[in-house]
Amino acid sequence: MGFRALNDTRICVIGLGYVGLPLARLFSTKYPTIGFDMNQDRVDALMGGHDATLEVSDDLLQEAIRDHGFVCTTDKDKIRGCNFYVVAVPTPVDENNRPDLQPLWGASQSVGEVISKGDVVVYESTVYPGVTEEECLPVVERVSGLKFNIDFFAGYSPERINPGDKLHTVEKIRKVTSGSTPEVADYVDGVYNSVLVNGTHKAPSIRVAEASKIIENSQRDVNIAFMNELAKIFNAMGIDTHDVIEAASSKWNFIKLSPGLVGGHCISVDPYYLIQKAQVYGVLPRIMSTSRRLNDGMGAYVAEQTIKCMNKKGVLVKDAKILILGITFKENCPDIRNTKIVDIYHTLAEYTSNVTVYDPWADPGRVKHAYGIDIVNKMPEERFDAVILGVAHKEFQNLDVKSLAKEGGVIYDVKGILPREIIDGRL
Repeated sequence: MGFRALNDTRICVIGLGYVGLPLARLFSTKYPTIGFDMNQDRVDALMGGHDATLEVSDDLLQEAIRDHGFVCTTDKDKIRGCNFYVVAVPTPVDENNRPDLQPLWGASQSVGEVISKGDVVVYESTVYPGVTEEECLPVVERVSGLKFNIDFFAGYSPERINPGDKLHTVEKIRKVTSGSTPEVADYVDGVYNSVLVNGTHKAPSIRVAEASKIIENSQRDVNIAFMNELAKIFNAMGIDTHDVIEAASSKWNFIKLSPGLVGGHCISVDPYYLIQKAQVYGVLPRIMSTSRRLNDGMGAYVAEQTIKCMNKKGVLVKDAKILILGITFKENCPDIRNTKIVDIYHTLAEYTSNVTVYDPWADPGRVKHAYGIDIVNKMPEERFDAVILGVAHKEFQNLDVKSLAKEGGVIYDVKGILPREIIDGRL
């Protein structure tokens, strides 16, 4: 006999953002599922059948509500009847890049207020090894009055959703799972396995599962940092980095990556969690720390390279009219979290106040609130002294970028997608 029959599972997903909503929608196809979020406007929009993050299509969301009884709420009383709580809240860093566990503590408090004997809570948020058992579960214990691994149980299954990716959607991602006892681990694994196309990988412990997630993003951060360092070297030498990468990738075991801006909520944040925790154990992660510094400086580097190109062509930088194409952290999605385009903007703003940002995907109100920058959703009519292609949105793929620049103006290509003959520089 297992921990609990799968068909007796009633799920609540806490946090309906980029991670929580797609997961809740998927679970609703198999289990009674409620989505819980503190933001009433977000809940109202979802129950109206639209997801502003565009991670779940209106059709799928409306189908979940109509055919599978999926409900989103801000009312804690409505989630008391669940027995499988999934926490999918953000894990940001503060202004000093130290882990900010406030959202996790808050979600754990909410779980503690509604959890009952025999229930399971599974964390999906990216954390350093030990956070679930050392930081989250004591909060659940304190608030509920229940004892961990006696009265209630836990698991950890790190999120792997890639915002804007319509190929690697939540049901197609292979998930790592874990549980606080062998029986609970089997049960948690079974719940996830039942809705996934490519199955799961059951880790031997919660701490191993936590560690696996944080090194996925840290590895990518380090790899991109290496390419960015190469770009700086080759740009200084007058060699095109993309040409070098193409030549090197003709070898069978060369890992082909491109330089670029590292933003978003995961890759540019998660390494700080491991860096911080490692130092508690007396280990200074030099490669990770250096990679973070290097990648964090790439926005300013792009702006400086653009200014260098302007100087070379005799374009006056002071009070120049500059256009930045795109502000989201990646292409074809509205996600502006931790975007490094902002660093390009701020560096240029030291020389000119005439910087225009055009992005058809981003919400101007959200950008203004998050960064204090005014953006436009419509292509400006005028021509510019410099144009920077910052994001590879599909709308920019066939755009006549040259026509946006004045005669003798500068075009800088961050993404390496524009025709070579029209650009003045690229990463």
